[in-house]
Amino acid sequence: MFLENYYQEPEVLRINAEANHSYFIPFNKTDLFNIFKREESSFFTLLNGEWQFEFYPNVQDLPQNIEQIPFKHKISIPSNWQVFGFDSHQYTNINYPFPFDPPFVPLDTPCGVYQKFININLASNKHYLLNFEGVDSCLYLYVNNKFVGYGSISHCTNEFDITSYLINGENKLTIFVLKWSVGSYFEDQDKFRMSGIFRDVYLLEREENYIRDIEISTTLSTDLSQGDINIQLTFTKESQSINAFLFDPKGNLLAKQENCLQENICFNEIKLTQDQLWSAENPALYCLHLESKEERIIQYIGFRRIEIKNAVLMLNNQSLKFKGVNRHDSDPETGYAISITQALRDLELMKQHNINAIRTAHYPNSPWFSELCDHYGFYLISESDIECHGAAMQAVIMPEPSIFLNVENQNEDQRIRQATIDHFCYFAREPIYQTQLLERTKANIERDKNRTSILIWSLGNESGYGENFETCAKWVKQRDPKRLVHYESSIYQHSEHKNDTNNLDLYSEMYSDTDVIDAYFSNEEQVKKPFLLCEYSHAMGNSNGDMEDYFQIFNKYMGCCGGFIWEWCDHAQYIQANKLGYGGDFGEKLHDGNFCVDGLVSPQRKPHSNLLEVKNVNRPVRAKLEKGQIFIHNYFDFTNLKDAVEIQYELVANMCVIEQGVFIVDCPAHRSTILPISIPKEYKELLWLNLTYISIKKQPLLPEKHIFGFDQIILSENYTTENRDKNIFSEKLIIMENKKNFIIQNQNCYYELNKLTGVIDQIKVKGKNIIHQPLEWNIWRAPTDNDRLTRNQWQSVGYDQAYSRVYSINFREEKNDIIFFVKSSIVAAGKSKIMDLDVEYHLSAEGKITIKANAYVGQYLPYLPRFGLRFYLDKGQEFEYLGYGENESYIDKHHSAKLGKYIVSAELNHIDYLKPQENGSHFNCHYIRNNIINITSSKPFSFNLSPYTQEELTTKNHNYELVRSDYDILCIDYKMSGIGSNSCGPNLKTKYRLAEKHIKFNLDLVFLI
Repeated sequence: MFLENYYQEPEVLRINAEANHSYFIPFNKTDLFNIFKREESSFFTLLNGEWQFEFYPNVQDLPQNIEQIPFKHKISIPSNWQVFGFDSHQYTNINYPFPFDPPFVPLDTPCGVYQKFININLASNKHYLLNFEGVDSCLYLYVNNKFVGYGSISHCTNEFDITSYLINGENKLTIFVLKWSVGSYFEDQDKFRMSGIFRDVYLLEREENYIRDIEISTTLSTDLSQGDINIQLTFTKESQSINAFLFDPKGNLLAKQENCLQENICFNEIKLTQDQLWSAENPALYCLHLESKEERIIQYIGFRRIEIKNAVLMLNNQSLKFKGVNRHDSDPETGYAISITQALRDLELMKQHNINAIRTAHYPNSPWFSELCDHYGFYLISESDIECHGAAMQAVIMPEPSIFLNVENQNEDQRIRQATIDHFCYFAREPIYQTQLLERTKANIERDKNRTSILIWSLGNESGYGENFETCAKWVKQRDPKRLVHYESSIYQHSEHKNDTNNLDLYSEMYSDTDVIDAYFSNEEQVKKPFLLCEYSHAMGNSNGDMEDYFQIFNKYMGCCGGFIWEWCDHAQYIQANKLGYGGDFGEKLHDGNFCVDGLVSPQRKPHSNLLEVKNVNRPVRAKLEKGQIFIHNYFDFTNLKDAVEIQYELVANMCVIEQGVFIVDCPAHRSTILPISIPKEYKELLWLNLTYISIKKQPLLPEKHIFGFDQIILSENYTTENRDKNIFSEKLIIMENKKNFIIQNQNCYYELNKLTGVIDQIKVKGKNIIHQPLEWNIWRAPTDNDRLTRNQWQSVGYDQAYSRVYSINFREEKNDIIFFVKSSIVAAGKSKIMDLDVEYHLSAEGKITIKANAYVGQYLPYLPRFGLRFYLDKGQEFEYLGYGENESYIDKHHSAKLGKYIVSAELNHIDYLKPQENGSHFNCHYIRNNIINITSSKPFSFNLSPYTQEELTTKNHNYELVRSDYDILCIDYKMSGIGSNSCGPNLKTKYRLAEKHIKFNLDLVFLI
């Protein structure tokens, strides 16, 4: 079988395919219309389902003709053939999975061949259009053994008029799909690399002279009180008579034009009210019916205006903030093949967690996806199917050792950086690749140009910048001047080219720290473009500790229009039942490990604590205490609080509700008001105000009485530890010693203090072992994904191998008690001393231990992961704690948690990240206790209760590899360093690091048995 070499010709993207046009499905005028059930159209035949399939690991092994292909297998489409065991999964982030030799790809690239027989009763004067909405990476189409055409651009529609190839009755469709093609150089997105027909395949039956393209544009008056709709039709032949009907958002017929023979139809001076304008908060849509001789085409349109005024992004005359996410098509069972049901589940979760915008990273989604966003209210950045990130990896110049040694050598460093940028810009500048970039841009825009939810066209992602992208930006601006144009990589300047960014409307960066945004707006009068973070707060593992800081900076400047978190869902594929894998788990040599497991939700769409943090940070209402009054601010962009939210409040004193009620307040968007709550002026104990923001009316994708978020205002945190019933052991403690330990005991208590380590080895009360291994001074945590860079520093100084050693131990007896004074340090083999420790252990005859520690950390050491004590306790215990819960919480990641009383066990507290890491800690706790032990400190502390040791979590690569400890592991920490998002983002902010050089820490352990 000979396939023409189109797949290696950079300027050939399609052969015999139909020209790009807007997406719509024609219905028969007698059909019942449902926009999301297009298969109910009489003119639409869905060809999904079972196809015959044959896989060739090497395209060169194809037989001489189609008839010789055995088709021994069956495969369901849409799908990726790797999901069915053909070929294998591979995950890479930046590197191309094949040699970099553009435009060539390996001659032995794999090939999948699909075949299906379909019966067609051919009608005269009809056209039959075969549509492929997504095929990776390219396809060759044969009908009845005759070559029809070639198509590429994996995430865009390829449509073929196959009328002349069909016969009445049974017809054979054969599709050859190649794994790699020249297009693969432009589809180097950060994802699993999968192949095949992964989106719907269908046949459309059209009239002889049919509407080929529809372009709908809206115009709004300055005051938004009226609007015009302009419809431009393109026919395959001459114009034909069209009836046009326009219905308002409530379904009432607003206007009609019958027997229109012109290609342009207008509905002018439509009167509008505020609730008839489209936004994510109010996705009001007008319905347009276009009827020809046989067909009815229905399109939904919203009135909205997106523009930039004085470097501020504006929608319908209001400044706009994107609370966005980047979203891939990804599922552990179906790969790239995502159904409307699956997508709707994503949108439902996003809406419920205060996400209002999506960047289609980094390719157009299925055409119905933007229709969903129109209806349910999401702002879209629709991105062209372009990423050439791997070109940057071709700068094979190694830096000099001086850079590794952190010795300044700025000239060399800059030379290497510039060489990398120059390679990065290769495809952006080479003239032979302009067609690839421009056709991909056109395919994105022409298909989805009628979708209201799309506010911004993005030229692509991480592909450098140069003349080719400048051509694309200019074309987009001319083709669609009413939308904005985005492209982040325009910040990269080739050494031989001066970037022209005049046709780009936004200044965009990725993963920049808040300091960068402050610097951008340091002279706001000179700012010419809004600032956008198209990727930020990398959600890999236990992450998103910087959300509140980003929220504050976004709202500090009008010209900062928000950002899009990377990313929505973890990418993972099943290795076997109940076992998910990431890069390297499928036998591939070139991979990027678990860098794809970086979402706000799990592969199965279970929300991570990251998403809960995002939800409450992005709550549309916020409260603050100022001068004894509670001020409420409305962060909605268009909605008055009285129309959307009731505010439930509770005033809580010492964990008892002393006052509660409900308010509905009149507060327009972007404004503040005072909540009429009387706050006690003085209160000497624990007092807080809980405010919960609850939806008033039912909204699409939201449950009734949906909780938008909450505020907890701590008015007083003077908590007094309760007196707990306990045995009073009056018998004097006596002390003995051997070579290893001091032994301290009375009739009810038994302690051992280790002479070598300076820690308590054993605690028994009334014969019961309280701890099952010695206490440990603890500075290590199982690295989070955000610690992946800092981890090297920590391990280089031995934090992961640290243990304590003694210099001296003294004691004195005080009445019935004994007090030990231990001078020790924390050290690691082959490393300098980490810290000196002066510890006082007050062992009480009454069943209490008080520990006071002074730690002096080495001057030049990196900040500590944590500092505290580790306890090995009986399995299966439950504890009560007063602290931030019930979600995991950290110094920088606690905005989805509340101060309160909670019950916790090791099993319930553990969070099952796919790659094991630190999880389940609780910030700002006053006590943790059960019927055996009560632990308190003079200052709030952090704790973690886990069924796994930190060593187990550190060394295992997958959650299913974890082996449960024989004990429950309780870590009580003076502090734990924050979480941040440094897996791909800024370093953890100094204010969230445990960088103190002198630490004072005390604990009281009271035994209650």
